[in-house]
Amino acid sequence: MAGRSKGPRTVALPSAAEAAALVTRMRGAVESNSNYRTKSLKIHGPVCAKCGREFDQASINLLTVHHKDGNHHNNPPDGSNWENLCNHCHDDEHSRGVLGEYLSKS
Repeated sequence: MAGRSKGPRTVALPSAAEAAALVTRMRGAVESNSNYRTKSLKIHGPVCAKCGREFDQASINLLTVHHKDGNHHNNPPDGSNWENLCNHCHDDEHSRGVLGEYLSKS
């Protein structure tokens, strides 16, 4: 750690306008990404695409949105990259790749 100062560092803060623009941009990103669950439920319904289990309002929190291509930023408005999966099926979907890699190395 030679040559590194142990004292406080001066950090340049953004202006009020820059900070406001950053907050607005961040809020927009959060809102657009958090909306995809609601949109997927409206498009595909409260049913697991894998096992067919139907969910009501009391258990809807057990239904998740799986991104088919693995990219959670890819949220097309038509829902073509989403499928609703229950927690069990979602875990199974993601563990298949891991298991396949493990078995192929044996």
